[in-house]
Amino acid sequence: MTQLAECVPNFSEGRDSTTLDRLERVVRVSGARLLDRHSDHDHHRSVLTFAADLGVIYTAVMAAAGEAVESIDLNDHDGTHPRVGAIDVVPIVPLDDTPWDACVEVARSIGERLWSELGLPVYLYGRAAVREERRLLETVRKLGFKRLAEFVQRGKYLPDIGGPLLHPSAGACCVGVRGPLVAYNVLLDCCDAQPAKLIASRIRAAAGGLPGVKALGMYLESAQVAQVSMNITEPDLTPLPLVFDEVSRLAAGLGVEVVASELVGLVPRAALGANPRRLRIVGFHDRMILEERLGRGI
Repeated sequence: MTQLAECVPNFSEGRDSTTLDRLERVVRVSGARLLDRHSDHDHHRSVLTFAADLGVIYTAVMAAAGEAVESIDLNDHDGTHPRVGAIDVVPIVPLDDTPWDACVEVARSIGERLWSELGLPVYLYGRAAVREERRLLETVRKLGFKRLAEFVQRGKYLPDIGGPLLHPSAGACCVGVRGPLVAYNVLLDCCDAQPAKLIASRIRAAAGGLPGVKALGMYLESAQVAQVSMNITEPDLTPLPLVFDEVSRLAAGLGVEVVASELVGLVPRAALGANPRRLRIVGFHDRMILEERLGRGI
C-alpha cells in the first residue's frame, strides 16, 4: 500500500551550486518527485521539497544526508539562519490518508540510521519527539551549532539518538513529523535589521501575535533589505494575506515600506487567499502551489 508523504529537508548550504546539484541529483535518483528547490545566499541555506512513498523518502533522505555530511562543514558556515547541522532539519509531512504513526516510524528509523551510518546525532521533534519539551523545533535549533556543541560537552541538550558529542563538521540533524507549514518572508525597504526584529517580536504567536506564526528579523546584505522570516504552522488559521497585512501595518507604524514577499518551498492553495498577486510574492507562479505540483508530472 502506497503511503504518500512530503519531505522538506533543509541544508546549511545556499551558495555552492555544485553541492546543491549533487543533493538534488541523489534525491531524484532515489525515485522521489522533486517539487521545488530554494536557495538563499544570505541565509546560506537551501530547501528541497519532494514527495514520495515513505519507503522512497527513507532512501532519498539517507542519500542526501550522505552528500551533506561529506560536502558541508559548519565550522566555515556564516549564514544568518539558525542551524545545528549540515542536513539541518528533515520534516516529514503526511499526505492524503497516510497515517501519522507511519511517518513517525520512518522518521525515527531515519534517525537511527543517520547515527549508525554517518555518525550524525539526531534530535526528534514534532510528532516524532520522544521528549515533550522537544516537540518545538526551535528548542534545540535556536542554540546554533557552536553553542549546542558546548552544551552537549557539559552534558546538556544531549541528542535523542547517538552522540553525546556532535559530528565535528556536520553537527546534528533534527528529524520530525509535522503538518503543513508555510515558510514565508516579507522584505522591508530599510538598511538594518532592527525594524524586522521588532516586527518579528510582535507578530509571533509566542508573544501574543498571529496564531501559528514563528518569526525572526534579519538583514540581508546581498539584497540590502531587511527580512521578517516566518514559519506559519497553522496556515488554515493564519493565511498569508493576514500575515502580509499585519507585517505591512506594523512596518508602516515604523515608517518602513514593504517591498515584496517570498515563499520558501511550496504553499497550499488555500493559504494564498483569493488574490495571491496582492502579496507581491517574488516570481510568483502556479507551480509554487503544492496542489499544482502534486497534480502533474515532474
